[in-house]
Amino acid sequence: MALLDLTKLTTDLSSTWAGYLRDWDRTLRAGNYPETTRYNYLLAAAQLARYLAEHSPDPDAADAAEDPTEVTRGHAEAFQAWMIETRSASTALNKHKGLQQFFKWLLAEEDVDRSPTDRVRQPKTPQKLIPIIRDEDTMKLLDACKGKTFPHLRDEAIIRLYYNTGARLSEVGTLLLDDVDLNTESVHYHGKGAKDRRVRFGPKTARAISRYLRARGKHTGSELPDLWLADRGGRRLAANGIKIRLKRLGLAAGVANVHAHRWRHNFAHEWKRAGDLMLLLGWTSEDMPRHYGASAAAERAQEIQVQLGIGEGV
Repeated sequence: MALLDLTKLTTDLSSTWAGYLRDWDRTLRAGNYPETTRYNYLLAAAQLARYLAEHSPDPDAADAAEDPTEVTRGHAEAFQAWMIETRSASTALNKHKGLQQFFKWLLAEEDVDRSPTDRVRQPKTPQKLIPIIRDEDTMKLLDACKGKTFPHLRDEAIIRLYYNTGARLSEVGTLLLDDVDLNTESVHYHGKGAKDRRVRFGPKTARAISRYLRARGKHTGSELPDLWLADRGGRRLAANGIKIRLKRLGLAAGVANVHAHRWRHNFAHEWKRAGDLMLLLGWTSEDMPRHYGASAAAERAQEIQVQLGIGEGV
């Protein structure tokens, strides 16, 4: 099931709000924005509309609840404060960024003269320690995947990819069969902002993927282009399905708070321990990475990753 269901997202909104969000989504799709970005942007605007209709103490909010061009700076600030109180500062920050984009679009459409978010300050968010996942916890999760059934083989391949490459949840979740090249032991990720990259992985990950692909070839839905398949029904396993599966594996393995981004943090942590690229290549000036270019540096970084066995410790 697609993440973005515009009809569901605009349920109970005024026809004016719903129409604006539909038109904005068309613009976002034309701009090739990823589905997750579109969803988060549209959700922020829809939540503002619902806040104005259901929770705002401002007597003038009724007009804004009917028409987004009536939203004022005060409405935007009150919504942001409400988000901080009922959710968190980090959530409020995400909504702030989404609403900035929405009113920027309304400004481009010449439906407003000024964005109500122009003078609304971003909420301050507390600095938190970056959580990593220990190798022993990853091992527990891999132990929970031991077996020859289709879910076991698939889950091990997924975990090893996250652990070995430091990819985002959506990057692994949206992989296609053609994105994996076992000859070069690499995977083609489609990153945020249409930034694609090819990433090397190690022999343990390659073996896990190979075993999964053999099982996948005999599985219902093997003709689908998507790399990951659900247990039953001949359906793809989407990123949200992987998120749920990781949580369940964590519960089964006795590992708390399992999510893909913890392996991304762990990957960055291991790189820091091993030394950054400048140190590994003996560079003393930041001019050298710029001289060689981002693609060459990234390719060399991948070679070093494989040599050091980053993400292949379990």
